Amino acid sequence: MEIDLRHPEIADVVRRALAEDIGSGDITTNATVDADLMATGRFIARQPMTVCGVELIELVFGDLGGVDFLGIHIHSGERAAAGDVLATVRGLARTLLTGERVALNFQQRLSGIATHTRTHADAVAGTGCKILDTRKTTPGLRRLEKWATSCGGALNHRLGLFDAVLIKNNHITAAGGVRQALERVRAAGVPAGVNVEIEVRTRGELEEALTFDADHLLLDNLSPDEAAEWIRFIAGRATVELSGGMRLEKLRDYATTGANFISVGGLTHSAIAVDINFRVSLETA
Repeated sequence: MEIDLRHPEIADVVRRALAEDIGSGDITTNATVDADLMATGRFIARQPMTVCGVELIELVFGDLGGVDFLGIHIHSGERAAAGDVLATVRGLARTLLTGERVALNFQQRLSGIATHTRTHADAVAGTGCKILDTRKTTPGLRRLEKWATSCGGALNHRLGLFDAVLIKNNHITAAGGVRQALERVRAAGVPAGVNVEIEVRTRGELEEALTFDADHLLLDNLSPDEAAEWIRFIAGRATVELSGGMRLEKLRDYATTGANFISVGGLTHSAIAVDINFRVSLETA
């Protein structure tokens, strides 16, 4: 997923993060730091990581003003080692100190997701199976967190309820069955290019979905052996996605079943923020 830093959702979330942190003013910085003091700040990786979010530094400090230089040394999607400088920023010391936590929060959270995702993408490398993210994201941060999963090597599943059809078990129950759910979706006139996927929970539902020409199947909560058996039965008649309890240590077992995709909610909801430091040095006359 390419990120557009000009997208109104991105600008809005940065503004809200700054307002949340600064409120009526940074009373500590304003009391201890001269208004005209200049400084240089460096964002430094404290551990190996896949980087994401460093480009948001420009938005954070751009909103605050008082910054005259920003250099990004390691871009989103690239790997960093402990001790690497991710970015350098120069400007008013007050601005750097006031904006550092928001800039760090974005980078640490997003790089944590990208790093966590990279372990999953690496686990299935060479199998032909791809990792998908899900909608299990932090409310209000989905666009950013899906950017992070893509930086880590995953493919983005649907962004929301509006850009793909995913018929899940509750939809099937409400519609009256697999056939009825598929027929209702087709009758509704899905726009061209919109993917239609249906979850199947039993062999009976699987056979019914294939009978009515489902072209993308979600197989949930199967063991690797069960998944392999079902995929042999499908025999290429539909694209297959596996989900449910996809633990990292079992991921390759699932990836070698012949599945096209594995979706992992934990890429976002269970990622741990990485450690990034911000160090300021003052400029002397």
